[in-house]
Amino acid sequence: MDEDTPEGTTPGGDGRESDADRGPSTPPRTDGGTDADEPTEDVALDPWGSASVGDYADLFAEFGIEAFDEVDDDVPDPHYLMRRGVIFGHREYDAVAEAMANDEPFAALSGFMPTGDPHIGHKLVFDEIIWHQEMGGDAFGLIADLEAHSARGMSWDEIDEHARNYLLSLLALGFDAEDGEIYRQSDNREVQDLGFELGSKANFSEFEAIYGFDGETNISHMQSVITQTADILYPQLVDEPKPTVIPVGPDQDPHVRLTRDLATRVRYFKVTEAFASFELDDDERRLVRAAYDALAARDEENAAAETDVRCEDAAEWLADYEPPESDRESVDLAAAKASALDKLEAGGKEPLRPRVRFFDRNATDEAFEALIEAVEGEKRVFEGHVDAFDLTRDEAESIAREVEIDHDGFGFRQPSSIYHRFMTGLTGGKMSSSIPASHISLLDDPEDGYDKVKAATTGGRDTAEEQRELGGEADECPVYELYAYLLAGDDDELTKEVYSECVNGERLCGGCKEQAAELMREFLEDHQEKRAEAEELLDDLDIDLDSDRRGTGGEH
Repeated sequence: MDEDTPEGTTPGGDGRESDADRGPSTPPRTDGGTDADEPTEDVALDPWGSASVGDYADLFAEFGIEAFDEVDDDVPDPHYLMRRGVIFGHREYDAVAEAMANDEPFAALSGFMPTGDPHIGHKLVFDEIIWHQEMGGDAFGLIADLEAHSARGMSWDEIDEHARNYLLSLLALGFDAEDGEIYRQSDNREVQDLGFELGSKANFSEFEAIYGFDGETNISHMQSVITQTADILYPQLVDEPKPTVIPVGPDQDPHVRLTRDLATRVRYFKVTEAFASFELDDDERRLVRAAYDALAARDEENAAAETDVRCEDAAEWLADYEPPESDRESVDLAAAKASALDKLEAGGKEPLRPRVRFFDRNATDEAFEALIEAVEGEKRVFEGHVDAFDLTRDEAESIAREVEIDHDGFGFRQPSSIYHRFMTGLTGGKMSSSIPASHISLLDDPEDGYDKVKAATTGGRDTAEEQRELGGEADECPVYELYAYLLAGDDDELTKEVYSECVNGERLCGGCKEQAAELMREFLEDHQEKRAEAEELLDDLDIDLDSDRRGTGGEH
């Protein structure tokens, strides 16, 4: 393998930056969170190569990732990585938080590509999975051995050795193997069968657009991508479809986006909001909804016996409508308004009336008939869809999923995800597996871990006098990052104390590094003792770490 490539995997990510150049990290705030940087460079997300994130805020606009602080108030007893802003973004995590708060089923899954030793970056992902398990979720940890073999050219003997090390650290950090599930991609037949079904809904042009695959990409690599989408959805095959979160580094987001699309494509029914016989896209729908609400409210004010909004009325109203600024940011408003007006004008005097529409996407004849039977109240049945007038969108989604599952469909929910920041290398800049001093392996001798921290780059001034006068630059300090990401554990007061003393000139780098180095040594001593204790537990698990697979080895 190329030593200068990241060692994380989908669906877990490795919690650190790749060896490609990257922009400045966003450090923890004094209040235990993080501040956003100003935009610095373009964002490139590559699960196997260069993960370049100059400004995490760019991810919100470019890829639709939402800021985590929008949902953190909904999370019961949030993990310290959430409180400190290390976990900075999400996709639909509110569904997981709601299930957690209401003691409803949910799941968390992450995976690791066994191409090297587990390190402190991987610990971010281990901790996130374990915390979700402690909060009542079904927890899954997987070894992405098919990806390691196809995308990295790892031999099966190498994979077996590294897989064992990853799993020992996962168990040592607190993963409950009796309550959760650990598996290898290559041994999980359900995952492979699901991948086959999902693959029928994907095509090469999509892989080309998402991953940059071309005629030189080997087929096994493409197959491993589909296997990873099956991994992400696998928890929903266990018991029932449920909100599922995938903790990842942002470089792994392409896999999450593809999986969310495939989860929708294999569903029997698509549920949308409609207003008339014609179809609307999401942007058009928002505009038509605004028109309907305004006109219906007008009818109410005029004491009309019933709302009687026609398409031509909505077109007349919409022609003069200027949407709020918040609706103009991410859409081509002019195009959406023009197309909505065309459809409304063509509708003429047809009544405009909200309804929920069920589209037959992949349903069997029996499932479609069962859906018709399940929809209560006023409805209209067409050849390819059913319109229901007395159901909310949530009620309709629930009916569609129940009918699908009763007729041997998957009924998948789109998976959620949370995104953590990359760790800065101890030597500054990137953290690289080819530069041992830049990272700490969970297998490092505790004294070596101590020495690496003692030798680490800091955000301190050139002299002690300048430090006392100007204060240190904790925001640029890899050692402070160690406190916030790992060494302080659940103690927010320690991170605040270290930060405040640093920036106010009360803390000098020598003493700060000594304290961090001692904590790192203690952590590694404790972790490796627990790894030794986990040996027997791992040997008792139903997972084969002595593969008899044969392969070509080397780069594919």
